[in-house]
This record gives sequence, structure tokens and C-alpha cells, in this order.
Amino acid sequence: MNLRRGPTLTASGIARLANVGRPAVSNWRRRYADFPQPVAGTPGSPQFDAQAVEEWLRGQGKLHQASLEQLAWRHIENYQPAAQIEDALIASGAYLLIGGGHGVPVTPKRLLAQLRTLDRGLAEVLSSALPQQWTAQLATVLETVDQLGREKDPEVAFEYLHNQYVNSAQSMSGLANTPDIVADLLLALAGSGAVTFDFTTGTGSILRSAAVRDGVPTRCYGQEIKPQYALIALLRLWFVHLRALRSGRPSSPPVLHVGDSLLADAFPDLRADVVVANFPFGIHDWGHDQLAYDSRWVYGLPPRTEPELAWVQHALAHLRVGGTSAVLMPPAAALRPAGRRIRAELVRAGTLRAVIALPPGLMPPSGISLHIWVLTQPDPEREVSDRLLFVDTTAMPRDSPLVEPVLEAWRSYLSDHEGSDSRFHRVIPAIQVLDGQVDLTPWRYLPQSDQPNIDPDQTLEKVARFGELVEQTRTSLPAVQAAPATSPVRVTRASLADLIRSGSVVVQQRAVSRTSTDAQLLGNTVLTAPDVLADRPASGTASPAADAPRVEPGDILVPATGNEIVARVATAEQVGAELGPGLQLVRVDSAQFDPWFVAGVLSRPENVRLAGRASSTSTGTRRIDVKRLAIPVLPYDQQCRHGQAFRQLTEFHARLRDLAETGEDLARELNDGLIRGSLTTAAE
Repeated sequence: MNLRRGPTLTASGIARLANVGRPAVSNWRRRYADFPQPVAGTPGSPQFDAQAVEEWLRGQGKLHQASLEQLAWRHIENYQPAAQIEDALIASGAYLLIGGGHGVPVTPKRLLAQLRTLDRGLAEVLSSALPQQWTAQLATVLETVDQLGREKDPEVAFEYLHNQYVNSAQSMSGLANTPDIVADLLLALAGSGAVTFDFTTGTGSILRSAAVRDGVPTRCYGQEIKPQYALIALLRLWFVHLRALRSGRPSSPPVLHVGDSLLADAFPDLRADVVVANFPFGIHDWGHDQLAYDSRWVYGLPPRTEPELAWVQHALAHLRVGGTSAVLMPPAAALRPAGRRIRAELVRAGTLRAVIALPPGLMPPSGISLHIWVLTQPDPEREVSDRLLFVDTTAMPRDSPLVEPVLEAWRSYLSDHEGSDSRFHRVIPAIQVLDGQVDLTPWRYLPQSDQPNIDPDQTLEKVARFGELVEQTRTSLPAVQAAPATSPVRVTRASLADLIRSGSVVVQQRAVSRTSTDAQLLGNTVLTAPDVLADRPASGTASPAADAPRVEPGDILVPATGNEIVARVATAEQVGAELGPGLQLVRVDSAQFDPWFVAGVLSRPENVRLAGRASSTSTGTRRIDVKRLAIPVLPYDQQCRHGQAFRQLTEFHARLRDLAETGEDLARELNDGLIRGSLTTAAE
């Protein structure tokens, strides 16, 4: 008897199905004799019949009630083998693109026939990724996706599935997805035109943002080395193309090819109005030896260690005269000695127009301030630009908007407006960077001498206030003493997962979804992880979500990623805010648990080992799942006493941060005052 006729689930898939941690599944297998037996896999990684598991969970009252969109993603996420999850997503996109089967199963042959009615080339490209017949597992996926497409717009449904894929741990095998705010900034800097080209398309985030922009219709061209990413991008762009046609707007079908853009350029004759890219950094085997005499190296053969300068020249080779390119660059490319000759040639030719430093944490790698280089293809019949714009958004006030100030500086630069320099942007003569290093790091060219004169009396007042702040910080520490030297008492601990099942604790997160096909830069104001870490009101933005949790008094907020667990009780300013992505909300029964006590014990340093999942970024940041933790069971009055101490410690940490920031500002002001002569050392 063949037991693998239907879809299967791994232990992790069962855990997601029940909304519990994986250890709970192992526990059920040991405790319950009627738990379904594995039907495939290995002893270390068994697979279970999905239908049997769902029936068992339902009978035990452990089946988590998920929405239709969550159910659709769950089927894709649990697809086996996991290496083919992209194929399941592509099949789902193709199914939605034709409008689904309206409740009637569509065979692979019929699906391809309907795709041919849209475009024969599209059908031919997708046929390589679609199976000859649906497996039972894939049929279940498509049936659920079909229901989701009927409940929502098919394009909205596929965008939801794509966003879940991008944010899932299974898609972290090299996909460098570009956040909407970065994609929109790249496109706004590059302007608009009839043809837009992205030569490292990924799953199409930048090109899709270009396709949905208001204004001049653009035809999207792309190339991507990974076939699955290219097909996902192609489907996303076709949804936008069909939507435009249905609304009567002019639109040309997108053109995407699979291949290595440097070694196998699919568009050697393409000259685009706009070229944008988020290409991979630091790949030294990019083809230096094979491409030594390539005609694209107008500004010099890129050294083997400078692949980014090869990408830059590839972008310029596909840019029409007068066109603009905006590409993401690592900050090291602005100053590495090996690339200074090519950098100098880009500046001399008037090709490089602007270098913009982005805030760190905007996108991976999170600890680095990536740069945007804006380049143009100069008209040989016009005078070469001898001015460069440098923008350093890291010098802007914290929490200030990003896009509009950068675009204002760019528009001012293009209009030759004089006197537009500020603390975070500056226009300088190109000759000023053509020294021995040709360092293009923005902060080096920002105004350093435009600070106002320092009032010595005000500085001395700040010194006095700083002393008061030091004393206030010291006295904010809780009063503690050594515990009695008695034999240790073993404290009972309660699993958060068990407390969730009992109803005394609730853990919520915002679902990663979008309710509109065109995500706007500004959406609802939501509470973010940086807001929680800084104890400030909600300042982030996200697309509207009808079921997004809202913060209530006593809620505990925990960032979902980090190298340590930070649990904070919501402040008065945060209460009522909509929970944003990247946050977990823990709500406890206030009659049984003191929130400050729970927040304090959750923040124990050793808990990060228990709650942290596999590394999710190149910097080693962990995904935190608080449901994996346990808390001590103490009498309520004892919880309150400890909770008050934890609360005071939180306030102490906040004062300590303020003290450090104030001290740094004061030290700089004292240093400047001594240098300028407005202050002097006290007489002995």
C-alpha cells in the first residue's frame, strides 16, 4: 500500500499548523499513541500525511484556525520537497493569472492552453516550470489558491503569497529583495521613460514598482540568473500588464530572460531610458578573465576585486544618451584603492552625478549604510557636468522622512539652484574629489563649519544639568539587597505555549500582507521594533491591515529579530497604536500575571538561545519566538515586587541612554568651545 498519495507535512509544518513550537510536536508523538505515524522521510526528518495530521489536531482541539490566505501560504510553505517551494509558488501564480478554475479543477494542459491565449511566449516560458500532471500535494495547493483568488483579486492574492515567500526563512538562499521604499527612491531618482531595465531582477520588486507608477507607461525588461526568481518576477509583471489593459491604459508585455547578465547579456542592443538594479556585492568570480576585452568597459577594465564597478559599467552600456541609472552600491566601493581609476573616469566624464548614503538597517546587510549611485549617459554634444551631489541621510534627524528630502536635494541639484547645501547634502565641483584617493563617501564632503557660534553661558548651564541628570540616573536604580543564604528552592516554570492554550496568555503578530495592489510609500502609522527599543510613540508606516492587532495597556512588546530578547511593557504613548511588522505582542491575564514581571523574565539573556531560531540574516541576527519560552510561577504579590524592580531597571536603562547621548553632545560642544576660544580651562 502506497502511503504517499497525498500531501505530507514535516514536524515544523505540523508546528505551524497548530501554532506551537516544534518541541510540542515531538512531545505529542511521545505522549499520544494515536498520533499519525510517519509515511516518508527519515527518522531524523520524518514526513506525515497532511490529512491525517489535520484530522488528529482537529480531534484534539489543537488545530489553529487560520484565514484562507494563511491556509494557502501554509500549503505552499509545507510543500515537499522544500527545494521546490518556488515551483509551487510559480504554479499558483500561473493558476491565478488565468483567473483560476472558478471551483472546477484546471488540468496542466488546460492551464497552458489558457496561458497561450494571453501570450504564446509566456506559455512557452512557464511550461518548463509546470509539471505534466498535478500531484495530490500540488492539487491541494492550487485548490486553496483558487479559493483565495475568488475571495480576493488574483493579483492581490499572488502578491500576498510572494510577500510571505520573501519573508519566510526558506527564501533566504540568496534572494536580496528590495524594500518598497528603496525601490521607489531608486526609480524617483532615475526618473521615468518608455523603457525600464533591471539586469538583476530577483523576484521583480523594482520592476513592478516601475510598472505601477503613475505617469509615462514603461515597458519592463529584466534579466535574472536564477530561473525560479525570473518566473516569479514575470508573473508579477504580467498581473500589472493585464490590469492596465483591462482599465484601457496602454501597456506592453514585460520581457524577462534567464542568465548571467555579465557573462551572457540577453539584451546587448537594448538602450533603456531608466536602468535600476540591486545587484549582488562582493562576487569576485564575476568573469574578469573571460571579459577582459569587453566593449562595456568604457571607463576601464574593472579589477577582479571590484565587481560592482563591472555592474555599473554594464548599467551604463544599456543606458540611452540622456538616460539615468540608479543602482545600489556597498559603501566600500566609494573608496577602495583598486577602483579609484574607474571612479575618477566616471567623475571626469560627468557620468556620475550623485552618491547618496542610506540609513543603516533599511535593508540587508542591516548594519551597513548602503549607497545609491546616480549615473547618466552624457550627451557628447553637450557640456559635461562638473558638479557632484553628495547626500548623507545618516546625518538627518532620527525618524525624519527619507524619500522627499533626498528628492528635493536631487531636484535642486538638477535645476542648478544655488545655496541649496544643508547639513545632509552638498553640491561640490567635480575637481574636488579628483585627488589621489577619489573617495566618494558622502560625509567627507558635507559642510563642517556651518555650526552656530557657541554661547559659553548656555554650555555651562548644560554642564550643570548634566550633573543633575547623572544623579537622577543613579537614584533611579531599584533598591536591592543580597538574598538570604538559604537552600535554593526549585521554582516551577510554566511554558508560554501551555499558557496560550489555557487562555491566560495571548501572543499576536501582524500578518505579512497587503490589501492593495499598489503599495504606497505612506500607509497606516504603526508601532515598529525601533519604536519599542527607543521607548517612543509609533512612527513606522505599513499598508492597511484590517486584522492588525492594536496595543492595549499592559501589553508586552518583543521585537521578532535580534541577538537578544528585549521585552518592554507598552508606554502610554504606544497604547492604541497598530502593531507593525517585526513585533510580537504578549498579552497576559492581569489577574494572574504582572506584565512588568513577565517582561523582565522574558528578557533573561539565556532565553535568546531557547527562543532564537536559525540565523536569518548575513549578520547572524536571530528570529525570536517567545512561544518557546517558559516563565517562573510565583505568587502574584511577589511578581509585583519583582515587576516594580524590573520597571525601575527599564527606566534606568532609558535614563542611561539619555545620559550617554547628552554626554556625547556635551563633549562635542565643549570640544568646539575650547577650539573656537569661547571656553577656556578653569584657573588652578
